[in-house]
Amino acid sequence: MRILVTGSNGFVGKNLIAELKNQGKHAIYEFDLDTPKELLVEYCQKAEFVFHLAGVNRPKNNDEFMTGNFGFTSKLLDLLKKSNNSCPVMLSSSIQAALENPYGESKRAGEEVLRAYGEETGSPIYIYRFANLYGKWSKPNYNTVVATFCYKVARGEEITVNDPSSMIDFCYIDDVVKELIRCLEGNPTIENGYGTVPEIDPLSIGELRDLIVSFKESRETLSLPKLDRRVEKNLYSTYLSFLPKDKFSYPLKMNIDQRGSFTEVLRTPDRGQVSINISKPGITKGNHWHHTKNEKFLVVSGTGVIRFRRVDSEEVLEYFVSGEKLEVVDIPVGYTHNIENLGDGDMVTLMWVNEPFDPEKPDTYYVEV
Repeated sequence: MRILVTGSNGFVGKNLIAELKNQGKHAIYEFDLDTPKELLVEYCQKAEFVFHLAGVNRPKNNDEFMTGNFGFTSKLLDLLKKSNNSCPVMLSSSIQAALENPYGESKRAGEEVLRAYGEETGSPIYIYRFANLYGKWSKPNYNTVVATFCYKVARGEEITVNDPSSMIDFCYIDDVVKELIRCLEGNPTIENGYGTVPEIDPLSIGELRDLIVSFKESRETLSLPKLDRRVEKNLYSTYLSFLPKDKFSYPLKMNIDQRGSFTEVLRTPDRGQVSINISKPGITKGNHWHHTKNEKFLVVSGTGVIRFRRVDSEEVLEYFVSGEKLEVVDIPVGYTHNIENLGDGDMVTLMWVNEPFDPEKPDTYYVEV
């Protein structure tokens, strides 16, 4: 399909075009402020669907709201009409169109001219009043508080919150793009005459601030956010997209002795802890057991043996492991266990335990295998 996207360099435009290109089955006409204006005539003649995402959010004066959000919409529709092109048109509006402010009034005027166009031409029209959008490629200090908070926190800058209890409805860009694809395919989500994105997450501005600050602190605490919560998962992805280009990596604390090293990589409140264990040749580590704590060992480099003995038995079990054949070994409760490096070089083991280590409740009892 031949698709015209206005506002192609904007936040929604970039994300939508990226996904349309991923599909690999569309011809995309990209139009933005720096596109030669004469191309718009050609695009309006050829387009089979129009995503009208262009708009003005932060003008130098209020008159630009009406010029950008109503005036350009009128021009676009006039060009489609002159080309006798009755293809569907989707308009990116805002929940502020219901408010009495210059921005809302200009968005509402754009909606009205599109409705009139649809009635006159019979063209299918879709008006989306988007909530507060956020995600990768958004602009800080522009039109989304999420981008501003992520940008500033990632750089150690202070953020100001006047009313932490103030609630905002947030909508993630990937969910927006999925909905726009549904619209393109003739299956939009319509409520009360407007297109809508079903996935909306209300969040207080104070909770938003605290979450984003916790993402920065997670490099020190090694604690991942709760990724089973949609808004938290999406906010964390967004935060990472705002990291400074020289801050993608961060160091870990290696606990080193003559036997090798042990390094915690990450921890979660409900999915356990992941660590890297490095053993020198001939070294045996472990010789302990647990009541409830359980682990998984995966040797990724080197060769060794993992030994088990149930604490009420004399029978010793051996599992030989190697980075040449990746195999996970479960460490059952009630078995004292150890791991010995049988090779000539370092043995590297990825270790997972079902709960982060708590020195007050270690559930670890030292007994030789």
